[in-house]
Amino acid sequence: MMRIGSHRIDPCVVLAPMAGVTDKPFRLLCKRMGAGLAVSEMTISDRRFWNTPKSLRRMDHAGEPDPISVQIAGTEPALLADAARYNVDHGAQIIDINMGCPAKKVCNAWAGSALMRDEALVGRILDAVVAAVDVPVTLKIRTGWDAANRNAPVIARIAEAAGIQALTVHGRTRDQHYTGQAEYGTIARIKAETSIPVIANGDIDSPQRAAQVLRETGADAVMVGRAAQGRPWIFREIAHYLATGELLPPPAIAEVRDILLDHLQALHAFYGEEQGVRIARKHLGWYAKDQPENTAFRAVVNRAQSAHEQILLTRDYFDALHAGVLPALHAAA
Repeated sequence: MMRIGSHRIDPCVVLAPMAGVTDKPFRLLCKRMGAGLAVSEMTISDRRFWNTPKSLRRMDHAGEPDPISVQIAGTEPALLADAARYNVDHGAQIIDINMGCPAKKVCNAWAGSALMRDEALVGRILDAVVAAVDVPVTLKIRTGWDAANRNAPVIARIAEAAGIQALTVHGRTRDQHYTGQAEYGTIARIKAETSIPVIANGDIDSPQRAAQVLRETGADAVMVGRAAQGRPWIFREIAHYLATGELLPPPAIAEVRDILLDHLQALHAFYGEEQGVRIARKHLGWYAKDQPENTAFRAVVNRAQSAHEQILLTRDYFDALHAGVLPALHAAA
């Protein structure tokens, strides 16, 4: 268990913010599956885009269990402060600042992990956002810009001085993107040199890895990103292992089917049928990637144009797996 301000994060397993993935349906699902905290997709700090359908959906937290953590991104301290206030007014209970995204379109605008190249600007941003809101402010960073510039410990001290109440560190530099292996030595150093809660991120894809990273770094919590795609039950698996030292059995095919069908219905309801069907396709691929005949299943289900057809094809596929037979894959009537 850890705390961010007055908020208890229990279990100490956090869903990472991922653009195009950690929307409201997925956050709700991961919280039901055991995530102690689920951070939203990043919201841009430019108010010109706040009333677009995309931003309005990202800022929809109605019915979401506490605590509600919203990530903001940008480069201008005043604009980020405004964005923090706006999101708090619309339900955010924790504001997370993105200085970890390695995407080129974000870094080319000097946002995301590009900010780590300007430590003075980092300080101004953190001071402005912390002063702007009465809720806890957290920060997500990488170990540095590249292997020669691993300045995360310096950024961590700036964050601590600014009043940041939790720090997430992805164990890669920006130029690594998601390649190679995450390193945890920098995270351990930050934990040893600061007093704020530290969340370790990067390659945490199993209960055993989560426990190993916590031991190696002394971190207060772990953050799971890509490993949760198509596997939201990883949160309960990690939480159970950390609490008991025992591994849960993998979910039965029938449970995977039911979780996926609920997820599909939530996507269709949240986005509307046309967009929901389209967005669901990547999730279907993730859920099915380790199942028999998954390539053929994806080819068929990706042609579905209606919510009814998508759900029917998915149910038939997983029903066949549950019955122990290879699915007969064809388009729904």
